[in-house]
Amino acid sequence: MSLIYLKKLTGKAMAGLLAVLLLLQPAAASPLLVPDSCGTDACPIPTVNESNQPVYAVVSPVGYHAVDMIAQAPRLDTLAGKKIALVGGSFMASVTHDELQKCIRENYPDAQVYMFQDVGSGGPYSVFGQSSQTRSFQNRLQELGIDAVISGNCGCGLCTTKESGSAIAAEYLGIPTVTVGAPTFIAQIHSSGVNRGVPVLRTAEYPGAFASHSEEELRRNTRETVWPQIVTALTAPVSQEETDQFASAGKRPYDEVVYTGTFDEVQEFCQVNDWTDGLPVVPPTDALVREYLRFTPYAASDVLGIYALAYRECTVYTAVVNAVMAGVPKELTPVCIALTQALGSGEWRRPLASTHGWSPYAWLNGPLARQLGIDCGQGMISEQKNKALGRFIDLMMLNLGGYYVKENRMGTFGYLTPFAFAEDEEACLCVGWTPYHVAQGYGWDDNTVTAASALAWGNNVTPATNDPERIMQLLAFDITEKQQNGLGNTNPQVYRTVLLTEPVAKDLAQAYSSKEALENDLIETARRPLYMRTYANYWANTGSVQSDKYTFEEYYRRLIHTDAEQAAMTDTPEWLKGVTKQKQIWTIAAMNPGETAMLIAGDRARNKFMVLPGGGYVTFEILLPDDWDNLVAPMGYEPLSRFKLDQAE
Repeated sequence: MSLIYLKKLTGKAMAGLLAVLLLLQPAAASPLLVPDSCGTDACPIPTVNESNQPVYAVVSPVGYHAVDMIAQAPRLDTLAGKKIALVGGSFMASVTHDELQKCIRENYPDAQVYMFQDVGSGGPYSVFGQSSQTRSFQNRLQELGIDAVISGNCGCGLCTTKESGSAIAAEYLGIPTVTVGAPTFIAQIHSSGVNRGVPVLRTAEYPGAFASHSEEELRRNTRETVWPQIVTALTAPVSQEETDQFASAGKRPYDEVVYTGTFDEVQEFCQVNDWTDGLPVVPPTDALVREYLRFTPYAASDVLGIYALAYRECTVYTAVVNAVMAGVPKELTPVCIALTQALGSGEWRRPLASTHGWSPYAWLNGPLARQLGIDCGQGMISEQKNKALGRFIDLMMLNLGGYYVKENRMGTFGYLTPFAFAEDEEACLCVGWTPYHVAQGYGWDDNTVTAASALAWGNNVTPATNDPERIMQLLAFDITEKQQNGLGNTNPQVYRTVLLTEPVAKDLAQAYSSKEALENDLIETARRPLYMRTYANYWANTGSVQSDKYTFEEYYRRLIHTDAEQAAMTDTPEWLKGVTKQKQIWTIAAMNPGETAMLIAGDRARNKFMVLPGGGYVTFEILLPDDWDNLVAPMGYEPLSRFKLDQAE
């Protein structure tokens, strides 16, 4: 087997990986690595070793990197006389870039420096097609004749994608670059580059967390630590060793056997290659994968897409390998295929690498969920099949999307384990509300899965009333409390999923004939005091310190006139009337139409609701093979038609 089949471990020495693989070698009678000529009829793979232990010939769960590497332009001989652009605006860049400008002018007085306001920013770089922002940025670089780009600062998962995007856009024009980042984001900068076709995206490491340092510290660290790295990064030739460290693995047959070993050896091999979430996996043999493929309407070679972050081409076969490894029952394979397709949605996957820890999850709609027993009741996300689907999401992101914790998935405290459940459509029918997928234009009998993300799980609210208006107010109160990011310091309006048990939904249905009617009242009622919003955005700003630019009062007035806030003088919310004597206060909108998914689910014997703030949604239809009922009948499943709901009841 060639090492080109292994995941390239960004920031880890290949020598270390080779050492681990050598340690994995067993006695000669128990082959681990399959030679290129093996796995054929002439060279069969043994099924047991000399100790009579089963030996597994496994296939790869990783799609191949589908982006061609560019030939990078030579680095500069010197910065003297060059036009240098300082771009970006994240994490105290106003201070660090100003200091870098001074360093350039002191050391290279004949160089021309262009600041962010002169050049702009490229934003995240997409290999699927550049945004108008990226194209405009590249045009500006060419108009100015820029010779080198310094981008920064990278101090969070999303801003690293943005600031490294400017460097990538410049490298595609043949302009040498360097990207400034905090220590834990250096690996993400490198992987962002190679995933988008730049073999070596050079970095300058800032020693610590930008926003926690005083201006004096920022300037000293920039001058003493960052500046020397920048000079080297822009002038030292790109070595073959650097290129080899991040080179693409190249294309391989999707069903090729890449490793052979005992159960324990397979587990260790998967750990070494970051193919697992740290838990044991089912060894993915070709025979087992082919058995799972029977439960899909697709061919093994069908390409589902090329998925970020790693831009890997994913065949149906490769997606199914991950379902096998996750221990998903084979009859859930069609759900896994639809979940894989969700990786193609930027609206869903965009925040999943953020330091704030958006955790992915999914829910099912349609008769298939009832046929297969995907739980929608008490304890739903803890049930076995639901948990298996959650595990698949974890492996899917890892192997198909290329999301690696500490490399490009940068949750400060980590992420919740993904979870899955179904909406209780029988309860929807009883209450008189339509299920989520019907509201999205699907039929009641269509089978869908919706991928979403959450920044929190729990805690739930128990209304001590059956008055629908009071319950709506309680829900609005909870919505204003459940914001994205710390204290809701970023976007004023955010996506949320609201879980309602059937008793609460029934009470609400007394006044609201539909989920849409409830949403309309919530949009009007769920208003957040502008003072609270200002306090969060001023003192807990995700990117940079605001107190050195504005007074609190100036910032408050600034938000009043910011259109996105939708600020208005409104009646004081019911839950704040005991806090202030003012009948009206300045508030901002906490919701936008169509950004709140309301699902009936959970314990039918409890009056509960729960609000999950998160990111956007994407829904895919679950497609089944024509002989579906015949496939699942031997497994004890009744025909799918028996699980369709009679909407006339």
